[in-house]
Amino acid sequence: MHAFEYASPATLQDALKMLGQQWGQADVLAGGTDLLSLMKDEVHKPRRVVNIKGIKELGGIQASGTSVRIGATVTLDELAESPVIRKSLPALRTAALGVTSPQIRNMGTVGGDLCQRPRCWYFRGGHGLLARGKDGQSLVPNGENKYHAILGNRGPAYFVSPSSLGPALVALGATIKLASTMGTREVEAARFFVTPASDSQRETALMPYEILTEIVVPVGMRNATYEVRQKQALDWPLATASVALKMKGTVVESARVVLGHVAPTPWPATQADQMLAGKTISAEIAEQAAKAALADATPLSQNAYKVQLARVAVKRALLEAAKGRA
Repeated sequence: MHAFEYASPATLQDALKMLGQQWGQADVLAGGTDLLSLMKDEVHKPRRVVNIKGIKELGGIQASGTSVRIGATVTLDELAESPVIRKSLPALRTAALGVTSPQIRNMGTVGGDLCQRPRCWYFRGGHGLLARGKDGQSLVPNGENKYHAILGNRGPAYFVSPSSLGPALVALGATIKLASTMGTREVEAARFFVTPASDSQRETALMPYEILTEIVVPVGMRNATYEVRQKQALDWPLATASVALKMKGTVVESARVVLGHVAPTPWPATQADQMLAGKTISAEIAEQAAKAALADATPLSQNAYKVQLARVAVKRALLEAAKGRA
């Protein structure tokens, strides 16, 4: 690990003044479950680490009549145990519990989950975010790609978004608040995640001089998350689906289906959304929606199995959300 400065400011404004204008000048430390491993593997070499865990205004979960505010430093364990989240946002709670290590849930934060870097073994092994070889071509299509993307994978990125909470937040129509010394801005969760076009870019809309401060999630929709994983021990799912349904009686007025761990960003399944509108959800309808959600999948040489897993996740998430309450 390379030497670095360490700062632990008490206020958000002090923390913002310690950031840089370019990536690598400073990194934000919250739970540290991702950043520290990146530094140890020399994938990240920040000159300064800014610890935000002591900034009180970045914590807490508060409910209003129409939404829930979640502070960036809320841990995944706090999120999963919150009565507010349990009652109104089960999709988010299931996603948090999908991080099956109690130790990681106790340390990892909501903001950190959204901002963590890809788990792609090419990236973690030092081949760069887009995993290009000496000839400039990606190593992924003809290499080990069984855990890589099956959607949005026509290049240059083939990794999958590692965020556990991202698909649920996109489905629920959440808004993410970002702060800098110039002020604050709000970004829809669906626009927060981006597909980089070069190794120097990041996978989110966050700029190097900004800190993610909170997430605001609307309530009132039936929602659920379903994950398909290889093992129950700590690992990332092979495919997930988060759904949010606006119902009129037993009929779907509008739907949002978002896939996770199958694309470089949480992937909105708009074809499934359109197919569900005006329908009453049954096992047959849920299966049709699942097929529509994966209609554009383009598997790589070793990951075609993910298509069926993602279909299963969509179907089961829909059936779970349909029987719930708003």
